[in-house]
Amino acid sequence: MDSYTPGTRIHHRKKNLGLSTKEYIKVTGTIASVRKGRQYEEEIDQEFVHDVETGRLHKGKGREEPSFIAEASFVKAPLNSRVGPSAAVPNAKGKAKQESLDRLPLEIQESLVLEDLLFVLTGIEGTYITYPNDYSIEDEDPLHGMRFVVTPSLDPSLRDLVERILPLATYYTGITSFIEARSHLDFGLVNHALCAAIREMLKDYQTLLAQLEHAFNSSPQFTLQKLWYYVHPTLHTLSLLYMLTSELASADDPSGDESASGSSSASDAEDDARNEALGLGGAKLKAVLNEINKNSQLGMNGASNIPVKGGEVLAILHERLQNMSGDPAAKQLYGVLMQAAGKPYVEMVRLWIRTGKLIDPYEELCVKESKFIDRGTLEVDYTDEYWERRYTLRDGATVGGSSKRHQAGVPAPRTPGGRLPGGACIPPMLERWKQKMLLAGKYLNVIQECGIEISKDSNQSGDEELSMEDDKFYKVIDDAYTHANRTLLRLLLRDQQLIPRLRSLKRYFFMSQSSFLTHLLDLAGSEMRKSSKSASIVKLQSLLDLALNTDAQGEDAMFRDDVKVTMATSGLYDWLLKVLKVSGAIGGEDGEAANLYEESKKDKTDKKSQMLAIDALTLDYNVKFPLSLVISRKTILRYQLIFRFLLHLKHVEQSLANMWSDHKTGPWRTLTRRTPGSASRPATPGGADAPFDWHVDFENWRRRVFLLRARMLAFVQQILAFATFEVLEPNWRKLEGKLEAGKVETVDQLLRDHVDFLDTCLKECMLTSSKLVTATSRLIVTCSTFSLYAASFTKEAKQALACAESPERDTARAKRWDTLGKFETHFNHWFKVHLNCVQFYASSENVSLLPLVVRLNSIKVPT
Repeated sequence: MDSYTPGTRIHHRKKNLGLSTKEYIKVTGTIASVRKGRQYEEEIDQEFVHDVETGRLHKGKGREEPSFIAEASFVKAPLNSRVGPSAAVPNAKGKAKQESLDRLPLEIQESLVLEDLLFVLTGIEGTYITYPNDYSIEDEDPLHGMRFVVTPSLDPSLRDLVERILPLATYYTGITSFIEARSHLDFGLVNHALCAAIREMLKDYQTLLAQLEHAFNSSPQFTLQKLWYYVHPTLHTLSLLYMLTSELASADDPSGDESASGSSSASDAEDDARNEALGLGGAKLKAVLNEINKNSQLGMNGASNIPVKGGEVLAILHERLQNMSGDPAAKQLYGVLMQAAGKPYVEMVRLWIRTGKLIDPYEELCVKESKFIDRGTLEVDYTDEYWERRYTLRDGATVGGSSKRHQAGVPAPRTPGGRLPGGACIPPMLERWKQKMLLAGKYLNVIQECGIEISKDSNQSGDEELSMEDDKFYKVIDDAYTHANRTLLRLLLRDQQLIPRLRSLKRYFFMSQSSFLTHLLDLAGSEMRKSSKSASIVKLQSLLDLALNTDAQGEDAMFRDDVKVTMATSGLYDWLLKVLKVSGAIGGEDGEAANLYEESKKDKTDKKSQMLAIDALTLDYNVKFPLSLVISRKTILRYQLIFRFLLHLKHVEQSLANMWSDHKTGPWRTLTRRTPGSASRPATPGGADAPFDWHVDFENWRRRVFLLRARMLAFVQQILAFATFEVLEPNWRKLEGKLEAGKVETVDQLLRDHVDFLDTCLKECMLTSSKLVTATSRLIVTCSTFSLYAASFTKEAKQALACAESPERDTARAKRWDTLGKFETHFNHWFKVHLNCVQFYASSENVSLLPLVVRLNSIKVPT
């Protein structure tokens, strides 16, 4: 829009216009008078340059130079040099007085408004099309675009046409402000790609303005109607862009983030230097602190301080694309923007699923990494934190499909739309693929941690450009997941010998076809009778090694060094009841049981000193990465629960068997003979005398002791046989058959089948019902206590026989019967309760208990 003088155009127009000389001079004279203001500005600029050269500017003449006032606007809008200072600065004092247009002909008004429109359409205030009187750049949000009003003196017909065109200026200024703001680094690669695509579209608009300017300068036939004709299609396009940018801008308040990031950048260098001097400059520490800060900020501020970026931008674009699918122009426009904005996201996904590398500098991807969790922690504690927490989805969804929005690190949804902010918002078209995306990269990371390079087969079609609208992209995700899954599964089953490991676990913890536990109980009997606090773990470990060396053969001998003795800090049944009361299940999705188990280790109570070593003894199992993903801490916990349950049963069985051995000798088999005066007539509580035969009474007492011991031993043996041969062995055969037959096709299925096997064993062993746990524990404790009274019963039997040989009265008879009666009453009561519970659960929710019902009914309860 270079300026021109009427004289330069007279000769050219005389050939083409067909106007009389008088009419042409009148038009050009009017236009020349309009441009006097521009010539006056140029004179002011020349005078200012002369003042600077002569040094008169600093000596007091000091007038306010308009070029400096407009300099800030000139940087962003170079065309400001075309207008005066009052036009360039909307809130500048002393605007140039507008000339009234109502006295001018329509042709002159149209020419003046046309020139103003060419300025206004680029965001520059004109002479007759200006900002509103109450408008201020400092107070207005630039992302909403600039507003313009037309002078009231313009002809109404022209004003109506101008007001139709003016929204273009608002759209253009709002879009350009959005591009300038969202091109900041903090807004991420998706916003950068979106802004680049919009900027490319605005080039067509700028080219159109240049062509319209050329037409205005060169063609007298260029009218306001023609301007409207040319910009009308562009108006719809810019309106679509403006609605998109407005929705993206209204979702957050990025100004606060920019100021916060700017203020904190200055102190980062000082903090780094101080931490380095104090020896705190490690990458791990920084990662931990960053994670803590993020979690605390998320907890306090929710989604208010997270800008719209990454997946949320793509989700908004996808929603607009779906809602405007009936408009062909909108569908095409948003489709182009979707493809351009999604390109960085697609590249990050492809890099993650093909190499396992997560390069997401602006936290836009739905997968996040906790850098403070690495493989080094697995060498000390073989937990599954690396698998479950190292790489997770930002929306908190787990492999099972549920979403834990309450967990730390998952931001709160945005209040208006209910949409998760930033990278936590997964684009709708990727929602059903998010688990495969997560697992594909996790599998590759596990493979790389084992020192295996990624095969080139997974990098096929690496140079092909894909988009989220392309079905090939989702086929790439599926193929990458399949390749990574098969590679890791083959690594676990073949190279890492998973099946032999699981067999050794079953042998040691389930006591299947093994006599090492009997040897251990025989060797460490005296040590296990001590309190758990005073028992020597080193001695118990050496005795365990000795028992394993005499019993382990072949494949089992390979892993016997991985079995370790440890002491629990709480009783098995107390801990089970606590877990079932709090979480309702052992394990669970959130791992409440595992958390309670770890917390119980930290409880400093006197229970450990009160427990016997036999009640606290358990086994642990050392396993290295990557087998720790399958044999994890949660699965080891389940193995330990079953082992402790079987250990108690085995210990009580051995104690009752020893008691039976004692009952075969000594006073228990001595025949009593009647002696004169051996019969007496003890007084009954009612005061009446009843006939009494001491020999019959003693025989009855011995017979009742034998019967109670036999019933207790039968109960323990039936529970132990049921758990071993009808629960653990069949379930293990099913799991082993799946693994050996290759029916397990994915690593997730392998993990799930292993945990399901253990959960099924726990349920069928009656360790997941509080009523069954209570009844079983009371019976086992009763049987164990009864076996501890074996020496007392033998002593009472000897005293009774000694009294029979002498005329002295048997004073301990009442105490002897009272002790035995308490054991009988307690055992009979809880046996009936236990049998009723087993029958109820067998008929309702646990059909596998039916064989146990038959076994328990064989143990007769005396009437």
